This record gives sequence, structure tokens and C-alpha cells, in this order.
Amino acid sequence: MNLVKTLYILPGVLLGFSLHEFAHAQTAVWLGDDTPKLQGRLSISPLVHIDIIGFLMIILAGFGWAKPVEINPYNFKKPKRDDILVSIAGPLANLFIAIFFLLLMKILYHAPNFLPYSLYETIMNIFDYTVWINIVLFVFNLIPIPPLDGSHILFDILDLKDKPFYYEFYDKGRILLFILIITDLIDKIIGPPIHMIYLALENLFF
Repeated sequence: MNLVKTLYILPGVLLGFSLHEFAHAQTAVWLGDDTPKLQGRLSISPLVHIDIIGFLMIILAGFGWAKPVEINPYNFKKPKRDDILVSIAGPLANLFIAIFFLLLMKILYHAPNFLPYSLYETIMNIFDYTVWINIVLFVFNLIPIPPLDGSHILFDILDLKDKPFYYEFYDKGRILLFILIITDLIDKIIGPPIHMIYLALENLFF
């Protein structure tokens, strides 16, 4: 990524990572697991959630990660249901961010004369990248490959988390995910739904 594009993307990445992990943590606490609270993860501050290596990878390679929130499902009243709720909370937070910033863009779209054009264009670009990157995070994290949220949701629904297959697949999931990323196959998988959601939301608000 060039420097300008990186600067446009970083606010959306920091916000997306932070609220994604905060949503996991807060939902877990609401459902009875204080593990995220004890580990200091009940915060929207990027300093709490950002993984240094993952953050540098965003700048250098356009792909990175945050520190995952740890939970103890045995603290939940209904472990399978609550694990699904905790898992889906993160991606839904990203979708909410995308919708919120589209609303802000809608408001600014009708008031460009109140700002210098260069400032207006910069703000709109940052907001647009924030929308885009959070839709990417929403779709990407729902892929049913460990350790992504989608795998927790799928295996809880199918009641496979106690099966030996789950642990074997979990161990190999990171390797599979890495292969999909470096071969760009991941773009072919998540690209169409990302574009579809982006265009659907854009048409809804504009």
C-alpha cells in the first residue's frame, strides 16, 4: 500500500479491530464469563487490543490481526449458545461500524459546502475506507476456518466441538488460512460477498 492509502485505511482498521474485540469481550461478560474483564479487555482503546506484529503487517502487507479475546465457555449458562453469541458479536460490530459511517457519509454528502473541498474529500475517503475495511472484517471473520469466528459458530451449531475432528481441523486451520491468503484464493472467496454487501448498503443509503 502507498502511504496515502495506508493513512486512509488505518483509522478504519484501528476502530474495526478494537470494537470487534471489545464486542467479543463485552458479550462474554454479559453472558457470565469474566475472563475478558480480568484480562483488561473491556475497553475500546486500540492499545488494549492491537497486536504489534499484526498491526505492522497491516502497514507492510495490507493484512494483519488483533489480539484475540480469551473466554472460558464453562462459565456460560448455555455454553454452545453463548459461545455462538460471543463469536458473532465481533463481526456484527464491524457491520455496525460500516453502517454508522455510511450514515455519516450520507450526512456529509449533503453538506460539502460547509467544509473546504480538500478537507471534505479527505474525510469522505477515510469514511469510505472505514466502511470498506469493516465489511471486509465482517465477511472475513465469518469464514468457517479456525481460528476465525465463523468456525466457532459453525462447529457449535453442528455440535462438533467435542469431536476429535474439531481439534485436528483447528490445528490445521491456521495453515489452511495462511495458504488461502498468500495464494490470493481468499480474495476469490470473500471478494463477491464483500462487494455485494458494500453495494447493497451503498444503494440503501445513497
